[in-house]
Amino acid sequence: MSESTYTVTGMTCGHCADSVTEEITEIAGVRKVDVDVESGRVTVASDSPLSTEDVRAALTEAGYQLVGA
Repeated sequence: MSESTYTVTGMTCGHCADSVTEEITEIAGVRKVDVDVESGRVTVASDSPLSTEDVRAALTEAGYQLVGA
């Protein structure tokens, strides 16, 4: 099991967290997604390390941006 934490900009509410969770959950191997809207932190547990580009694409699809990666 692998766990990664990302910083995401643009999230302001529970709906934002739901959108991010929905898109990231669609990445193969993702088991759990925890979103902290206030800090902008998204923690993802997966079977193996995720591609940063896959995470970036999922966040872009949800309407948010990955910071610093």
